[in-house]
Amino acid sequence: MPQAHRLDDVRVVDLAPVAVACLPHVGDPARIGESVRRFIDWRRERGLSPSRSATWNILHDDPGTTPPDAFRLDICATCDDVGPNDAGVVASTIEGGRCAVLRHTGSDALLGDAIRFLYAEWLASSDEEPRDAPLFVRRVAFFPDVPEHEAVTDIYLPLAGRKVEPL
Repeated sequence: MPQAHRLDDVRVVDLAPVAVACLPHVGDPARIGESVRRFIDWRRERGLSPSRSATWNILHDDPGTTPPDAFRLDICATCDDVGPNDAGVVASTIEGGRCAVLRHTGSDALLGDAIRFLYAEWLASSDEEPRDAPLFVRRVAFFPDVPEHEAVTDIYLPLAGRKVEPL
């Protein structure tokens, strides 16, 4: 059952830049699981469990509107020193700044509904504008640590400076 979000569920935060280890996934969204497994193996080798190192995804494209071969998503974990590796994991930074944050509880199958709410309802009713930066999420609690319907994901929408009304 979709989660009913309200406008006051969204909070605006100032996020400091986050140094991350990043595994870019380019290609069919149906193959994300392969990239996730490779990233998990790299994390295990480095001792970066999700309890010690926050898990993030940077959502460059909408899987509903992007051709499968052009789809991009970054799988990330908070990390200051990536080091050389054969897994394709690179050092990157999640840009800091003002962001609207909406907490989604439940399956990833319903994450798109929460993202649409953030853009179509909250953003449209706020005096905010999106920044030219990709949406990203922080995986707060996820399978297999919790059942899929209890997964918790914070969705971050990067915001531009406040709108200034002309005189």
